[in-house]
Amino acid sequence: MRMVDLIVIGAGPAGMAAATEAAGLGLSVTVLDEQTAAGGQIYRAVTGAGAQRGAVLGQDYLDGADLARAMQASGLQHLTGAVVWNIEPDADGITVTWSQDGHAAQMRAARLILATGALERPVPIPGWTLPGVMTAGAGQILLKASGLVAERAVLAGSGPLLYLLAAQMVRAGTPPLALVETQSLRDTIRALPHLARGLRGWRTLLKGLGLLAELRRAGVRRISGARDLAVEGQDRATALGFAVGGATQRIACDTVLLHQGVVPNTQASRALRLDHDWLAAQQCFAPRLDAWGETSQPGIFVAGDGAGIAGALAAAEAGRLAACQVAHQLGRIDAGKRDARARAPAARLGAERALRPFLDAAYPPAAQVLSPADDTIICRCEEVTAGQVRGWARLGCSGPNQTKAFGRVGMGPCQGRYCGLSVTALLAEAQGIDPADVGAYRIRAPLKPVTLGEVASLDLAEPAE
Repeated sequence: MRMVDLIVIGAGPAGMAAATEAAGLGLSVTVLDEQTAAGGQIYRAVTGAGAQRGAVLGQDYLDGADLARAMQASGLQHLTGAVVWNIEPDADGITVTWSQDGHAAQMRAARLILATGALERPVPIPGWTLPGVMTAGAGQILLKASGLVAERAVLAGSGPLLYLLAAQMVRAGTPPLALVETQSLRDTIRALPHLARGLRGWRTLLKGLGLLAELRRAGVRRISGARDLAVEGQDRATALGFAVGGATQRIACDTVLLHQGVVPNTQASRALRLDHDWLAAQQCFAPRLDAWGETSQPGIFVAGDGAGIAGALAAAEAGRLAACQVAHQLGRIDAGKRDARARAPAARLGAERALRPFLDAAYPPAAQVLSPADDTIICRCEEVTAGQVRGWARLGCSGPNQTKAFGRVGMGPCQGRYCGLSVTALLAEAQGIDPADVGAYRIRAPLKPVTLGEVASLDLAEPAE
């Protein structure tokens, strides 16, 4: 079995920056990338974006091409279409197993960086399983990968991504019908004490204000303080209903794009039994890290939004810091050179993270999403409702893993990625305790669905380039 210094899982901003930095410090590096090209979700298809699509998506998106080109020029091994489904650390290193084109392979590394990014928070509201309802992130993927823009669409929820997507839709010539936002003026006021510190990230703040100005010029309707969101329709979405100030409103549409922020993708870190903390400000779990991104398992690092949401620029800097520490641990650079090389990335990372407390307070997940109505489906794979989970709690179900025995929740194809936080929140609410005490699903290999044929094909030889 081939041995390398470092395996990086994921080729978004954190993964690309970490891999490039490590290769530049003389490490042998392999990047395992589930996508067909470097970029991850935020820079998806960036290397093939033409001038027209680049103008729609903006300069921030196009800047990702520099990261991708730098990685490609570094001489490291980049395996695309590689779906990682098992990670096994031991005293001498880490063994990673993945599938590529239906064939399984393994590789060992002295160090591992998880750069698996974020997932959109599930938005369990009435009608969210209807055809025509997608996440805002999915709508953006269509735009990035295919140049497709949802027509007659309403954007609903909370978070800066809604402004970015709406502006991109405006530039593409298909503006949304409206932005229906769940955050309120009260949330903005509550966030103001964080603003002074957040001014360290003034560039990001300025970009956000620019997006809002762009939407105003385009005449895009914005409604804030919305409650009781519900998608209407029988066979597909036909309208979004909601209440503002006690009055019920309705917007007829063909597509509803939902968003309530993003949360760390912790499937791999959970499977590795790493220590995690509950982040109350972001209402999610994240792995516990030191200043370099190293986890409770020595030799395993997490970089980027998988460690806590901070954005693409912060993710890249966190990747560079992790790579510097890996190079130091493996004897390629001494502590002095590590610290000197890390000084600039650490400063930029601090500036990017400074704005996050303000954004977390200004754009909280809606109460309706954290505590859905009883008849709302929260686990789409197994069609389990919020009321069923509350009923199991009354019967003595105290944790997410027990809910699997009560009703298979979390046991579908998504393996709990999109219902886990909802189950934790519902159980915490029912028991009157903190979500940190409820915990999360216990994740086991395989991390992604894998066929018996792929397992049988496992080849311990060095994989092809």
